[in-house]
Amino acid sequence: MKRELFPKMSLSVLLAATLSFAATSSAFAQATVKVGSILSVTGPAAFLGEDMKAGMELAVEEINAKGGVGGKKIDWVFYDAESQTQKGLTATRRLLDQDKVDMIVGGGNMSGMAIAMLGLTEKASVPFISTEGAMDIVTPVAERQWTFKSTADDEQVMERLADYFAKKGIKKIAFLGDSSGFGQGAAVQLKKVAQRRGLDVMYESFNPSDTDLTPQLGKIKAAGVQSVICWTVTPAGVVFLKQAQQLGMEQMNLIHSYGFVDKRYMDLAGDAAKNVLLVSVKFPVGAQLPDGDPQKERIAALTKAFEAKYKRKPNQFAAQTYDAIYLARTAIDRAGGTDRTKVRDALAGIDKWPGVGGVFNFSPQRHSGLSKDDLVLLSYRDGAFQLADYK
Repeated sequence: MKRELFPKMSLSVLLAATLSFAATSSAFAQATVKVGSILSVTGPAAFLGEDMKAGMELAVEEINAKGGVGGKKIDWVFYDAESQTQKGLTATRRLLDQDKVDMIVGGGNMSGMAIAMLGLTEKASVPFISTEGAMDIVTPVAERQWTFKSTADDEQVMERLADYFAKKGIKKIAFLGDSSGFGQGAAVQLKKVAQRRGLDVMYESFNPSDTDLTPQLGKIKAAGVQSVICWTVTPAGVVFLKQAQQLGMEQMNLIHSYGFVDKRYMDLAGDAAKNVLLVSVKFPVGAQLPDGDPQKERIAALTKAFEAKYKRKPNQFAAQTYDAIYLARTAIDRAGGTDRTKVRDALAGIDKWPGVGGVFNFSPQRHSGLSKDDLVLLSYRDGAFQLADYK
């Protein structure tokens, strides 16, 4: 007599077991929230990358210690782009295709690299929180639907500077920006703000690796401007300060961007840094803020935790990546999971969110969360940054 390999009842049991195994496997696959990050901790941009990586690492450890996101730990996958855009793109492809991350946080700490990366993340429909500065990273929003950033827009920075210029009666300024995406993107935004605010601006540029800026500074001095804005994150910014001093331009309201707020650069500039102002988030002068400022307590808490772990003081670059990881956590939590569209929409719905770097307000039309109200002007005295202009 022919016997069935599996009786009918056994087939039902087998089907149930198979479905149970599939469900268990799916649950296991989703046992963690997978977040990928790309920063440059070697190469020319490493002086920013190390602190930025530390800020992310601290945030991930804190979140996981408190139970993770919706009960799931963050599985953090990190790659060093080595300050090379091509390596950043290779790492992005690996995060998307091999690691299958739910979100990417961090764009190599180079605006040009972040812009290159978003071409891949947008195509893959994966949420991307950039920790870099250029406004082009998130505009136009119609072409950046999946991209957000944890830094202030250049336009907002320029508006903050325009407020300062109005207070001081300054109308004629010079903009000296490097040829990177960071420098040239800021020039584009200044042109818009200058037109609105009635500023007369002359523009000069330099290569990030330049060691002689006297030709540009000579033109600027001859033009009789009242203020000079230098826009770079490279050591050329130190050259700017020293050569401006040599040319007798110290009293011309020399200003550096938020990308240059680093004690190491100030110390390299030495005496030439004594008259510079730097536009910045409030983090470097948290202890000097008025008691009613919403950032003061949060800055103190992060500073204490960072010093306990790394035995050194954090800077604003660590703060912006720390915020970025917590923004990712908030979006995933509000989305109720890692569904990419829901996470993206949750990011766009974050408002009045109290970060360390400022109060974040995103919207479907605006993917940068900070405003000019989150910015101050700093000076550098006695080996430390000082609050120079609060509002």
